[in-house]
Amino acid sequence: MSRTPPKVFISYSHDTEAHKDWVLALATRLVANGVDVVLDQWDLTLGSDLPRFMESGLTMAHRVLTVCTESYVAKANAGVRGVGYEKMILTAQLMQDMSSDRIIPVIRNNALTPPVPTFLSSRVYIDFCDDLSYEARYAELLRDIHGEQIKPRPPLGKNPFITYPTAQPPLISFGAERYVSPALSGKVTFDYSNNNGRFVLGAGDMAFETAWSRGGNTSIHAYNDPPSIRSVALALDVREISDIVDASIYDSSSRTRSPQLGEIVIWQNTAGYYLATRVEELKSREHGSSSDEIIFTYAIAPSKSCSFASIA
Repeated sequence: MSRTPPKVFISYSHDTEAHKDWVLALATRLVANGVDVVLDQWDLTLGSDLPRFMESGLTMAHRVLTVCTESYVAKANAGVRGVGYEKMILTAQLMQDMSSDRIIPVIRNNALTPPVPTFLSSRVYIDFCDDLSYEARYAELLRDIHGEQIKPRPPLGKNPFITYPTAQPPLISFGAERYVSPALSGKVTFDYSNNNGRFVLGAGDMAFETAWSRGGNTSIHAYNDPPSIRSVALALDVREISDIVDASIYDSSSRTRSPQLGEIVIWQNTAGYYLATRVEELKSREHGSSSDEIIFTYAIAPSKSCSFASIA
């Protein structure tokens, strides 16, 4: 990632005061997260030259966010007012480099099909229409602007077929790479007697190498021993992951915690992200079961947030 803050120009239509406030809130948060945002609400003063502001902002910016409401799409397609002028400039830039990914369509208050102007119809967009998924979409947008993939490509493994005849079964790996779930949320079934009790959730700086050991048929031990884990804590006052509004308030002073069925462990990794795991089922060979097994649901809070309230 570059050390130079990325400069981003936000192109939008002044549909309503509520919409202007939404754009201002997005821009303010991007600035707080290291993005140099060019926005008319703070970069224009009385008497400013509006066309020159648009031309300069669109030319100098590394990326351009086009907030595509239904009104914005209509004005862009019709080529009217400020949106139409900005469309003209952007279209000229696209004609110079059709492969450019400078323009990011941001969908808001929009039920159109397609939800983007004609000149952006081939561009991949990000949908901010659902406020419940705002945090996840914001994290995805911020990572893209900073040039960091939200789902890093895994390292290329060896071809399991290359040294064996076609009549032989392929060499399927039973190594530690089996015990990984890179998704930001999901459900895991894990035999904790394998892989030294380690299971990795998430990827990149959102990775958590969780560590577990046998407790019984109704409890299990969770540890902060792996190098990626800063702390573990128990959230005993909630029953669902989405009920956690501040993960930082729970006691993380111990090396190990012992959740029971239905209880939630909160993990923080060394990058500052929070993970919540809810114990759904447990088995223990020492207590009559055929295997050592934990089934848990999990979610990783985006944007280093302490709250899981927006996670369904």
